[in-house]
Amino acid sequence: MELTLTGIIVALIVGLVIGALGRLVVPGKQNIPLWLTLVVGVVAALLGTVLARALGVADTRGFDWIELFFQVVLAAIGVALVAGTRGRRHLTR
Repeated sequence: MELTLTGIIVALIVGLVIGALGRLVVPGKQNIPLWLTLVVGVVAALLGTVLARALGVADTRGFDWIELFFQVVLAAIGVALVAGTRGRRHLTR
C-alpha cells in the first residue's frame, strides 16, 4: 500500500466528515476540539471498513451504506467516550 499525499488528504477529509457525523448523532454538546473529532473520525472510518470487510458487506454495488453506517456508529461511540472522559477530567481540576 503506497502512502501518497492525496491519500493522506482524502483520509483526513473522510475522517473529518465521519467524525462530524458521529458528533451529530451524539445528543448534547460535545466539548472536544476539531482535531480530536478528526482523530476519532479517522479511527472510526478505518475500524468501520475493517468491520464491514470482516462481515462481508464492504463490496457492494454503488455506495457502501452499510459500511458508512458502521463508521458513523463507531464515530458516535468514540465521540461520546472522548467527550465523557474530557468532561470528567475538566471537572476534577
